[in-house]
Amino acid sequence: MELPSQYNAKEVEDKIYQLWEKSGFFNPDNLPVRKNKNLKIKNSKNFCVIMPPPNANGSLHIGHALFVTLEDIMIRYQRMKGRKALWLPGADHAGFETQVVFDKKLEKEGRNRFQIPKDQLYKEILEFTLQNKKVMEHQLKKLGASCDWSREKFTLDPEIIKVVYETFEKLKKDGLVYKGKRIVNWCTKHQTSLSDVEIKYEERNDPLYFIKYGPLELATVRLETKFGDTAVAVNPKDKRYKKYIGKEIEAEGLLGKFKIKVIGDEAIDMEFGTGVVKVTPAHDPVDFDIWQRHINEIPEPKQVIDKYGKLNELAGPYQGMKVKEAREKIAEEMAEIGLLDPTKTQRDYKHNVALCYKCGNLIEPLILDNQWFVKMAPLRDAAVKAVKAKKINFIPKRTEKVFLHWMKNLRDWNISRQIIWGIPIPGDESEQVFDTWFSSGQWPFATLRASQNQKDFKEFYPTDVMETGWDILFFWVARMIMLGIYATGKVPFKTVYLHGLVRDKERQKMSKSKGNVIDPLGIIDVYGTDALRMALVVGNTPGNDPIISEEKIRGYRNFSTKIWNASRFVLMQANNPPSLKASARRSKKILNDFKKIAKEVTKDMDDFKFYLASEKIYHYFWHTFCDKIIEENKKEPNTALLFEILLGCLKLLHPFMPFVTEAIYQQLPVKNKKECLMIEEWTTL
Repeated sequence: MELPSQYNAKEVEDKIYQLWEKSGFFNPDNLPVRKNKNLKIKNSKNFCVIMPPPNANGSLHIGHALFVTLEDIMIRYQRMKGRKALWLPGADHAGFETQVVFDKKLEKEGRNRFQIPKDQLYKEILEFTLQNKKVMEHQLKKLGASCDWSREKFTLDPEIIKVVYETFEKLKKDGLVYKGKRIVNWCTKHQTSLSDVEIKYEERNDPLYFIKYGPLELATVRLETKFGDTAVAVNPKDKRYKKYIGKEIEAEGLLGKFKIKVIGDEAIDMEFGTGVVKVTPAHDPVDFDIWQRHINEIPEPKQVIDKYGKLNELAGPYQGMKVKEAREKIAEEMAEIGLLDPTKTQRDYKHNVALCYKCGNLIEPLILDNQWFVKMAPLRDAAVKAVKAKKINFIPKRTEKVFLHWMKNLRDWNISRQIIWGIPIPGDESEQVFDTWFSSGQWPFATLRASQNQKDFKEFYPTDVMETGWDILFFWVARMIMLGIYATGKVPFKTVYLHGLVRDKERQKMSKSKGNVIDPLGIIDVYGTDALRMALVVGNTPGNDPIISEEKIRGYRNFSTKIWNASRFVLMQANNPPSLKASARRSKKILNDFKKIAKEVTKDMDDFKFYLASEKIYHYFWHTFCDKIIEENKKEPNTALLFEILLGCLKLLHPFMPFVTEAIYQQLPVKNKKECLMIEEWTTL
């Protein structure tokens, strides 16, 4: 029996994937029942990973290739260990993010979503999303994803929406959802509110102005909001201003004289500026909280900036001006009438500003009616308790502390979005949709409860591993833990495995503008899927940003060739009689050495140290099996030994390099051969 002289990944990979799909073994219900006596299986005979649903709004990128590789490694390994392994795939409608992508498409076409009828817009976005979803599924298959396509879910599937609504109604019934007029993070470009985790902060230098409020002087960056001031605040412990607390002061303003009350609040930093601050509840979340604490002392908030970031009629002659323009004009005119001292202005005052995480525009805090909020404290407390009780294991371990620290400062979650694309909030007269993280935060239990197989939730929940990027620990992982425990009474997964963000060989973040983006599908066409997978795994420790380059991928393409050529040599010995001179003692040592490596690799796999396991089997195959064992057996080959070691190596390599190993396995003349290497027993010899 002989393999072709060269391994052509492009020709082989599609055929191999078709073989796997035809076998039906991606579906755990079709897996053969067996017991591997050499392997200890902890906990359940079942194993489940729910795929983080990629956004169905574009092609997969190198980051997707990384998560697919890592999760496929886990599933293939557990499947070979004899567990009933389910990898449930899905796609995310990705609400706001998809609408942002679609907005860019409309811009190129010279169209504006605000000028398109709502029904037509929704239909267009749906068609766009479903088309991308098909492309994405094809790409997942190209990457070797051995997930159960018969159980695939989409976040807009009716059965998923049903679960989301059930959770929403339960939250309402338990008093954990409320609706009201509250301050939100508003993106003036995209015309929607955003949650706290969708805000990115950037340090900037802006002028810090010192302005007069009657007998007091205060410092502020945001002069343009002064028309919405409802109070002046000081710290009650500040001896400089105690006599003013509770009193009204008269002040001169650009629109004439006015009276304003001085209040005492311990949130005021006595060291900032003069220790006096203006309170503008409609345009600052901290000021909104101050108003809530002093609701009987301070008038209703006055909104002076509209949804488009322009000053409104309450700003008098400044109406219609954008924030930056108004700020500069107000500073100039206050200085002219002696209400602002330009000599005191700090021109390079460093502070953090809130930006939309998608467009980078300044966030404008605004008070909106009919906003839905989830009370986070009870959900947070249950999640923290579960993590501290070690019901969830974080990899890397340090991310557990990061998680717990972030949970301390959790505010109520605004789940209202003023966009078309998403799951409508039931009973909402404003026609708002849920924040996409509200629905995707229910993904592990929603997918299993919505399954056609009624046993899935019972068999596979809690799931075993949630593997995703560290950058969405708060966006998504925290939401899943809180909502999962709330809705089911159990943690949604036992292990959180966080991978890093893929960077180039210069350790730079990949971006189109830098021209350093690696297209996973393009690279597969050149070097093969197995080469890309190995390049993404070897040396990639959890939580750290992996380095990827075409040179590294090319190196593992050479390794694929090495595996093929070595296997070709062994297969050519199939008809040779065993060597009479073969040393039984030497053979025993070789087998014992392999057994030692197999045990080490197995332990690394159990410990989620895929970066070590892949490197060990790589070095063993190349430098021990090829460079030593095969070389020693070229003249008088010990055929049985070569076949045994080769089969063992193929098993250990399969989770990492499934295509080349399966292609070779299909040609091996071995006893009790399975339909696919994919369902062979994991080896420890």
